[in-house]
Amino acid sequence: MNSSNNYIYSLQPNPEGFFGQYGGTYISETLSNIINELKNHYYNIQNDESFWQEYQKELKYFVGRPSPISYAERITQSVNGAKIYLKREDLNHTGAHKVNNVIGQALLAKRMGKKRIIAETGAGQHGVATATICARYGLECIVYMGAEDIKRQVANVYRMKLLGAEVVPVNSGSKTLKDALNEAMRDWVTNVDNTFYIIGTVAGPHPYPAMVRDFQKIIGQECIQQMPEITGRQPDYIVACIGGGSNAMGIFYPYLNLKNTKLIGVEAAGKGLATGEHAASISKGSFGILHGNATYLLQDDKGQVTETHSVSAGLDYPAVGPEHAYLHDEKLADYVCATDEEAINAFNICCRLEGIIPALESSHALAYAIKLAKELDKEKIILVNLSGRGDKDMHTVAEYNGIQL
Repeated sequence: MNSSNNYIYSLQPNPEGFFGQYGGTYISETLSNIINELKNHYYNIQNDESFWQEYQKELKYFVGRPSPISYAERITQSVNGAKIYLKREDLNHTGAHKVNNVIGQALLAKRMGKKRIIAETGAGQHGVATATICARYGLECIVYMGAEDIKRQVANVYRMKLLGAEVVPVNSGSKTLKDALNEAMRDWVTNVDNTFYIIGTVAGPHPYPAMVRDFQKIIGQECIQQMPEITGRQPDYIVACIGGGSNAMGIFYPYLNLKNTKLIGVEAAGKGLATGEHAASISKGSFGILHGNATYLLQDDKGQVTETHSVSAGLDYPAVGPEHAYLHDEKLADYVCATDEEAINAFNICCRLEGIIPALESSHALAYAIKLAKELDKEKIILVNLSGRGDKDMHTVAEYNGIQL
């Protein structure tokens, strides 16, 4: 690696949890004590070698890390442009990147003496990961999930129940991820003494955005080691899907010190940005406060959160993690969009040309990578974070294609 290509990105949120103007701790007084306790434990583990040894041991022997990087050779041949590689988070135990973070937070919960775990989930992957780790550690598990997402993700709901979790349907609002998070926060306020809330994305009140990032940065750290071994150098572009943004921040963060690698986050354009039926909070949102942090938010002119749409349940969220908002404003990463149709097309291409069934969330990143590769020279390299597998999306894709399973 050429040292002249390096610069230092060492941003941590300030003591109040802000990345620039984004982030913070906008919570009820009831939660202030538990948030302060969580912050103290989070700060204490930063240099606690025993914590990180246990964390790394779980990732290696339970999750199966490091996850490999695959060359998407047939997709690359089909686009006749830049080479496309896939970081295979779909091969983790539980089927996505979510488990990296859940293990870290569950270990913290054990240190804090919390035996009851709550979580929210959209696509179900965070819920499955939480239920899995709770089963492993003997913790009570309650997962809040929008009723609409329960319909879309029947298989993951059953997986969570098999693992011993209670899945609580949420019928308020749009019955999706935003509403599940609302209900989880209400539960937390009521049960602060015995409950740990495992948030699944890089959002929420401080210290969650930085903490989730720190448990997900293993993705990018592995890539920095793996890519020179595979290709002789680092990628020219890294592409990852963006809902709240945990998989993207996990791969972006270690690469922020390498200015020759461009970072691209892909939001859900749904049925098109002009239709209003999308989940593109950076592209079409404005400054606002939701779920304990200030960030880019989809809202009307009265500040009311607007309903979102995406074919992928995991991207169907009206805001983005505050560090992503900061990266956007500072032009340290680019943020673009892919529609439902583009994501489904990329899903089909990956299945048929690579023998890999990607999650619909990841398919948004792949869709943009395919488009980008066609515009680039053949010596360029694109690394896509394939954040999860698509078994959970079979009913959604079949329904989209007019097929009855």
